[in-house]
Amino acid sequence: MPSSASPRARFGREVRTTAVLAGPLVVGHVATGLIGFVDSMIAGRHGTATLAAVSIGTAMFWLPIMVPMGTLMALPPSVSQLDGGGRRHEIGALFRQSLWLAAALGLLLFAFMTLSVHALAPLGIVEGIRPGAAAFLHGIRWGVPALTLYYCMRYLSDGLHWTLPTMVFGFGGLLLLVPLGILLTFGGLGLPEFGAGGIGAASAIMMWTQTIAFALYLRRARRFADLGLFARFDPPRWASIRELLRVGLPIGVTVAMEGSLFIVTALLIGRLGEVPAAAHQIAINVAALCFMVPFGLAEATTVRVGHAIGGGLGVAGARRAAFAGLALVLATQSLTGVALLTGNELIAGLYTGDATVAALAASLLLLAAAFQFPDGIQVLSAGALRGLKDTRVPMLLAALAYWGVGMALGAGLGLGLGWGPRGMWIGLIAGLAVAALLLGLRFLRSSRRVAPTSGTVTSGA
Repeated sequence: MPSSASPRARFGREVRTTAVLAGPLVVGHVATGLIGFVDSMIAGRHGTATLAAVSIGTAMFWLPIMVPMGTLMALPPSVSQLDGGGRRHEIGALFRQSLWLAAALGLLLFAFMTLSVHALAPLGIVEGIRPGAAAFLHGIRWGVPALTLYYCMRYLSDGLHWTLPTMVFGFGGLLLLVPLGILLTFGGLGLPEFGAGGIGAASAIMMWTQTIAFALYLRRARRFADLGLFARFDPPRWASIRELLRVGLPIGVTVAMEGSLFIVTALLIGRLGEVPAAAHQIAINVAALCFMVPFGLAEATTVRVGHAIGGGLGVAGARRAAFAGLALVLATQSLTGVALLTGNELIAGLYTGDATVAALAASLLLLAAAFQFPDGIQVLSAGALRGLKDTRVPMLLAALAYWGVGMALGAGLGLGLGWGPRGMWIGLIAGLAVAALLLGLRFLRSSRRVAPTSGTVTSGA
């Protein structure tokens, strides 16, 4: 980029670079969100009880998986800083250590989910939902080790500014899930009807297929040949794994706290019965699908901020990357907000033929429209902070916003005052708004500590 270019021209180029980088990420994340959409559509057509069971099962699946998913998010900024700083030859060894970390996290999560079905009754989930939720968890848990390895490989590719595989493998998995999910849920071709358990098993098969395909791609693609990703066997090295955990574990906790705000909301609403649980599942699935857009932009911003730091572009480069991502987020969130406001009834009707469930879901989608801007701003700010490898203080700020404000207010309104699902969703809006403010201010402060040319961030709270 020529140094003589005006600030406006440099910003415009950064916006275009971020958009090109984020495009496949967004599409890939939308494909991931459509997996939940497909699961919910299949479950909804199977019956309200199945939809409610998948709602609870999905919540209990994503609650623990967010910690390893977020922890492995240490890989994109680490890779992008090495790449930007001319240390590409170090990436292969880092990747092999991240595989050890991903495998260990996957096995721990498999064991945890095996035991999690015993928590359904203590959590107060109504008796009619428990068998289906347990069957879903028993099926999908087999895909957990594959999923953590998949994230590891995906984050490597993303950190090297090559995001197309995220899109391709995301939609490839979706194309497999649709027929497989229908077959295992409703039965056919000599197979019995598995209901919610069939949806879980189909998801696990899809995860292993995606992971094996991604590994074969990384091994054979010329783009990664110089990295020697699978050139040799490296035993676990604690120093490298510890550094990944130092940066990544606070990210994992932060992601888990945000996600668990939604997930625990689902579990609490599950105490109110099948209709509220099913309506919430529809609304939260649509909201999650919308979230994939700013989430993809945030991941691209992480890579761009990390590349600016590694390339020694200083405060100006880091902030330019972050503000370019912010401009894109504001534009896309405007579109999704309008879509939810004007199409809430139509969207709800796609999921279920139950008029009572559809009406409640449509009202919740209006509240989902209200948190599009704060949700986009807070996830973008968190992504920019990851690019700076500033993760510990943001973790504490997230805890305050998501739980000190969001969950406390939501539980108070929804359960304490009897407002039901609508009260819980008002709490979500408040928590996301506070997170957007705190994390945005944190980035402005942290980015001031970027050394002008060294490509480092000075210490300090």
